[in-house]
Amino acid sequence: MERSSFITYLYNDAAAVLRRIGGRGELLLGGERATLRITVEHSEREVRRYLGEKIAEIIGIGYKNCFLNERLHVCLGARERHLLAAALIAADLEGDCAFIRRKLEGTEQYSVDGFYRFRLAALREKWGKIVDYIPEGFSSSDLKRFCEFLVGESRRKIYVKGNAVFGENFLPLRKSRLMGKEDLETEIMLSDAGFVYCLGKIDSSVEDFLQKYYAERAVFS
Repeated sequence: MERSSFITYLYNDAAAVLRRIGGRGELLLGGERATLRITVEHSEREVRRYLGEKIAEIIGIGYKNCFLNERLHVCLGARERHLLAAALIAADLEGDCAFIRRKLEGTEQYSVDGFYRFRLAALREKWGKIVDYIPEGFSSSDLKRFCEFLVGESRRKIYVKGNAVFGENFLPLRKSRLMGKEDLETEIMLSDAGFVYCLGKIDSSVEDFLQKYYAERAVFS
């Protein structure tokens, strides 16, 4: 139950997939555990592939954020510290998720917390080494340089319209929920975008954020 929000995230995200194939999801919250029970009459392979991707996402973002909150000690304010965590997550997210999915293969029931604790020691060791490289004196200017480096390495495009972020396929991105709450700036950082296209008027604070961390890679219209 300590991390029941991750299972709720999965339940809400799975709803559209299950409706399409005629499946059903039941969220059980109570006692010491949060459980999602999924029933399908067909398309089991598709559902298992989907679950593998989503559980990898939950661990690669949500659990990693918890890990960083416990281990990351830097001289930054709460907001910048949160953005640094998002940037560190985004930098390795594809590789982390691929590793997690491989470990999940052949699993019948997904005990997410136990899987994280007992099957992913190598991944946590990798995360620990990354944290150890970051000095306590890591500053706002260091964060800006780090983000500029990540942005310069990416060719991915995202779109911002109003209070929403969309991927290259124009589907909404909501991964920031796994870091506590849906948040525009965190969502942009998590997307590992190399180019940000703003469609229409956006909030001035978001514009300032993009000017600071994305410089010439942000396009306003």
